[in-house]
Amino acid sequence: MALATISGRNGMVTAPHHLASAAGLSVLRDGGNAAEACVAVAACLAVVYPHMTGIGGDGFWVIREPDGKVHAIHGCGGAAGKADLSLYAGLHAVPTRGPLAANTVAGTISGWAAALEGGTLPLARLLRDAIAHARAGVTVTAGGAGIAAAKGVELRGQPGAYAAIFEPEGRPLHQGDLLRQSALADTLERLSDEGLASFYNGALAADIAADLAALGSPVSTADLTAHRATRPDPLHVGIRGATLHNSAPPTQGFASLLILALFDRLHADAADGFDHVHGLVEATKQAFLIRDAHVGDPAFHDYDWQGLLDDPAALDALAARIDPARALPWPQPPQWGDTCWFGAADGEGRVVSCIQSTYFEFGSGLVLPRTGITWQNRGASFRLAGSGWNALKPGRKPFHTLNPALACFDDGRVMAYGTMGGEGQPQTQAALFTRYARYGVDLQEAVSAPRWLLGRTWGDQSTTFKLEEGFDDSLYANLAAAGHDVERVGPLTATMGHAGAIVRHGDGLLEGATDPRSDGAVATW
Repeated sequence: MALATISGRNGMVTAPHHLASAAGLSVLRDGGNAAEACVAVAACLAVVYPHMTGIGGDGFWVIREPDGKVHAIHGCGGAAGKADLSLYAGLHAVPTRGPLAANTVAGTISGWAAALEGGTLPLARLLRDAIAHARAGVTVTAGGAGIAAAKGVELRGQPGAYAAIFEPEGRPLHQGDLLRQSALADTLERLSDEGLASFYNGALAADIAADLAALGSPVSTADLTAHRATRPDPLHVGIRGATLHNSAPPTQGFASLLILALFDRLHADAADGFDHVHGLVEATKQAFLIRDAHVGDPAFHDYDWQGLLDDPAALDALAARIDPARALPWPQPPQWGDTCWFGAADGEGRVVSCIQSTYFEFGSGLVLPRTGITWQNRGASFRLAGSGWNALKPGRKPFHTLNPALACFDDGRVMAYGTMGGEGQPQTQAALFTRYARYGVDLQEAVSAPRWLLGRTWGDQSTTFKLEEGFDDSLYANLAAAGHDVERVGPLTATMGHAGAIVRHGDGLLEGATDPRSDGAVATW
């Protein structure tokens, strides 16, 4: 049965797992705001979707307050002080798994702390459901079982507690098996008792650092202590009828905004017709070319990202590079990543767009024995080079595919939307936003409808132009004739990410959508 757009008025949550949505809604019902609900969602996802996200990763927030202010939080860690080129001597690239892949501080918890400033509910209440699920166990989903089976060979041999927790019977967990994470439950309880700052200072931080050192990671107590969440202004761009917001570098939020700004200048009559799909794909290419040259840690760049988004003439010139009939030759080197996007809105008018990740499935593969934390491998994206784009340096923040999107419409609507999916994140954002905002497609249908992907997303390494089945038959042929390397990938697939959206109308009506490609749900009251 097809999913339908869900509506409500008092509060709403959408997340890629139904238990996480339920956890967030329960916080809203108990008087929490949308940011507090998102912390509950994030904690729950760390338990029920550990292959995609966790407290050992990074997170980014874009929040629209009831007074209309839009602000951002970056819970993003930098490279360890010991993570320099000498540490990787003899290697051509940072490993994607193992101790040397676990080379950046996990910033997620610092992002939670920043988001909770001004909140009213105790931390123990926000983490209650996550702790209960970790302690009692959760049923493994088909998607989780598939990833565990596919990645088990490269993960079970890593030092740490991966095999003990995720393969307790000496095999990957199957769909329907019970996953228990008692050590993670203990850690979440410690955070409730000691406060979120204890992740970076104090006894919990000491246990984290001791495990990392014992497993061979370069991340130290000093690195944890020095970490802080930041609050850079989100980037923004105006298009017809709306102002779009997204996170600043080191994320690819700039590319997500640029795609939509360029497409706004193109002629495209109908949703999912050739002009729509071709136009967005070609806008994606132009945005990715600039992204891959200029987006990274702002401390190592002087590029004026907001300046370009504010310059109509420059945007016009970039849009003019797009051939309305022919595809620009591709590919460029793809970006990787695995992620969970989620969003919430409360009765006061606050709307939150949030995204978290451990990068690859189960991150570095290092699961810390004392705490049950799966540590990210975000720093595997660093280049082993003395200088240039995303070159490894102690303290430097790596390039992030993560980016939470938010739109403020001229008519008073506010839309939070996003997806997991590496290279696919800006593309799926563009597809669902333009369907809904430009062509008037129902919100749930905008998420559910067939999607496309240029390049690589999680679990895939090819760089073809992939399209799900369900478009008009002529579209595939017309795109191929225009020079696109078309690959038909069958029915709806998680390769296209797990998207979601919430729209708050000016009169307070809330509408929400979840992705049939996920295990998610919209929860509202």
